Amino acid sequence: MPKMKTHSGAKKRFRVTATGKIMHKGSGKGHLMEVKSSRRARRIDGDKVLPTSTAKKARRLLGLS
Repeated sequence: MPKMKTHSGAKKRFRVTATGKIMHKGSGKGHLMEVKSSRRARRIDGDKVLPTSTAKKARRLLGLS
């Protein structure tokens, strides 16, 4: 049987931490930043942990389990 390929879109959007959590970039930081306050921008900043229900689907796309 051939090797399973990693989903190209998933590998660009998700990353796996050392403990096995799936992280993703939060929404709202892509554009129109001059409209948003610095306080709001800081709150949006950083990666977020994917919820368990969605993480299971992401794991399959990444070829992890």
